Amino acid sequence: QVQLVESGGGVVQAGGSLRLSCAIIGRASSSYAMGWFRQAPGKEREFVASTSWTGVTTEYADSVKGRFTISRDNAKNTVYLQMTNLKPEDTAVYYCARDPSTYSGSNDYTQYDSWGQGTQVTVSS
Repeated sequence: QVQLVESGGGVVQAGGSLRLSCAIIGRASSSYAMGWFRQAPGKEREFVASTSWTGVTTEYADSVKGRFTISRDNAKNTVYLQMTNLKPEDTAVYYCARDPSTYSGSNDYTQYDSWGQGTQVTVSS
């Protein structure tokens, strides 16, 4: 079994930056694709970014391309989401998740089998 623990959320002004971390605790923690999703109040959970288990292949939602960067350090069993030029519409709870079935991580949240508790990101205008 794997446990995912997110951290790094907070309140930031528009145009600012944050880096989220996801600690992966469990067996074979580096052998899976990982993804970040977010959910704003009253909205569905949406895909943000994903990475293959090597970190070589990454995918992004169009809304964050050029502003967010996903990366991983398998030696530290940690996945990161560097967020820059944040906008008020980025406000949401951000979740990391494990995808056991695809190489680079699916944009479909139903493909993920383990989720963290989430970390709140609030961007003020």
